[in-house]
Amino acid sequence: MTDARHLKWSELATDRPMPLIERQRVIADEMMISRVRLGAGFELASHHHANEQIVVVLSGRCRFTLGAEGDPACRTVEIVGGDVLVLPSDVPHSCTALEETLILDLFSPPSEKTGVDRA
Repeated sequence: MTDARHLKWSELATDRPMPLIERQRVIADEMMISRVRLGAGFELASHHHANEQIVVVLSGRCRFTLGAEGDPACRTVEIVGGDVLVLPSDVPHSCTALEETLILDLFSPPSEKTGVDRA
């Protein structure tokens, strides 16, 4: 991509790759950002991907399990509006929305598919 782009969230397409999730994405050459609304009760099974991921919680509350099940280092964290979660490449993680939650997901490198697309 050689040209700068000015985009508006209000004009971007919304997809619904799973129940209880709405997503809008901007995909550039080296990174991707998604605005994601999770309905209360949304669950994403443990998965991992080569992309680094940063989860910025704008509002709401989610529970993430980090690490492989059975691994002594596996832990659960609850994140709320104002929190940021950094997920290095290939770290297994799952997510449950404890209430309606709005997040920004940043991925590098960008990918047409994420954990919700493979679920």
